[in-house]
Amino acid sequence: MTNVLFWSVIGMALAFDFVNGFHDAANSIATIVATRVLSPFKAVLWAASFNFIAFAVLPLKVADEIAKVVSKDIASIGVVFAGLLGAIFWNVLTAWLGLPSSSSHALVGGLAGAAIAKGGWHAVKTETLRKIAPFIVYSPMIGVTLGFLILVVVMWIVHKNRNPKAVNKRFRKLQLLSAAAFSLGHGANDAQKTMGVIITLLVATNRMTSGGEAPMWVVLSCHSAIALGTMFGGWKIVKTMGNKLTRLDPMSGVCAELAAAGTLFFASANGIPVSTTHTITGAIVGVGSAKRFSAVRWGVARRVVIAWVLTIPGAAGVAALTYGAVALFN
Repeated sequence: MTNVLFWSVIGMALAFDFVNGFHDAANSIATIVATRVLSPFKAVLWAASFNFIAFAVLPLKVADEIAKVVSKDIASIGVVFAGLLGAIFWNVLTAWLGLPSSSSHALVGGLAGAAIAKGGWHAVKTETLRKIAPFIVYSPMIGVTLGFLILVVVMWIVHKNRNPKAVNKRFRKLQLLSAAAFSLGHGANDAQKTMGVIITLLVATNRMTSGGEAPMWVVLSCHSAIALGTMFGGWKIVKTMGNKLTRLDPMSGVCAELAAAGTLFFASANGIPVSTTHTITGAIVGVGSAKRFSAVRWGVARRVVIAWVLTIPGAAGVAALTYGAVALFN
């Protein structure tokens, strides 16, 4: 019976990874679709390919950090199940509402909520949360700043070229590379979050020693799941990210993706699980405000921020209630 529960929760973790890819497909392809560089179908195939190969490029440090959220003596099949359910519920809800919330923070909130429901506040490793929490603010702000600065520099470089069609033609080609870079960062950071959950489960069931290297089947299954999710995509969120925040052209699309990719590479290399949604949204706002402050639709941005703020407590609440129900049958 324990084996059945174990593999069922593994399947649920991969389902979360799939939903993560589905939910965050907009992050990977919004700019490249909005600027009509690729059709939506070609764009998701392009993004999914780079989601999958990310494990071969960047280290698996993010997975280690996620595995540290819940204390080892508290982690169990029930805690992981409840945490995942809370995160999946929040992702599906916000996708249905067309809000680009954070899968990362939904997962952290879900795990924390389930752990606290089982063992109280000491069940969560506060030092890990202190490392993750500041980047709720830092990642979008870094995205805004880099997006603004990169576009300003690029505009200064190309200002002598008075032919907008020629400029856009060059940047349409460059956007294939910038979208690939962002998808690589997305795959590296987000697939590893699910790896961290599975590692938590493996350690809790004594199938792996704490601090050990993730098995290759875990790495490949997580990257496959997120790539498949990206291929299915979340088109309502594409509309919000690619059109409602600000109008993008190929040049601003390249700048936004490069800003977000740089942030994700830095975070992944340092083992910091950040929100790809926060990062690309900040970058899009940054390039929009570099053109003119009024180019950003701040009312839409405000709705996005509200979804961010509610994500951790919302997912934590659902996870805590789920664990309470699970505990009744133990």
